[in-house]
Amino acid sequence: MSDRKEFMIVMLVAAIFVGWLGWRGFEVITLNQHLRSDSVVASYPYQHRVLRVDGETAVMSSLRSYDMSTRDALVAIFPSMRSVNENHRDWQRAEREFAHVQARAGDVVLSTPGISRVRWELDENWYHLSDMRQKAQALR
Repeated sequence: MSDRKEFMIVMLVAAIFVGWLGWRGFEVITLNQHLRSDSVVASYPYQHRVLRVDGETAVMSSLRSYDMSTRDALVAIFPSMRSVNENHRDWQRAEREFAHVQARAGDVVLSTPGISRVRWELDENWYHLSDMRQKAQALR
């Protein structure tokens, strides 16, 4: 095989790969636009988003995980809730709203053709940035 043919084959494979990466990026952008266009999801203080798509599975950000409780998530979103008892009516309302918004975000993404499953992943970056903001405000 000539050098020219080898070069053309390598360039074709590279173009297909770059196109595939671009399509995956476009898919994530489109799904996140759907989330921002939903009034319930968009108006919540924490913005759920699609991080990546693996086949038919959308990997979405969440403030909850096995290691991070709902209490930790709600206190991160609403620092004033830190002193509220979990049996308090306001706490229970916040917990229900959090669950409702996360479920709605998942439903919005699942309503998109080609997505049949959602997997939630802890948004460690959000916690890190939130902690940095709180420290910066404390220094003021």
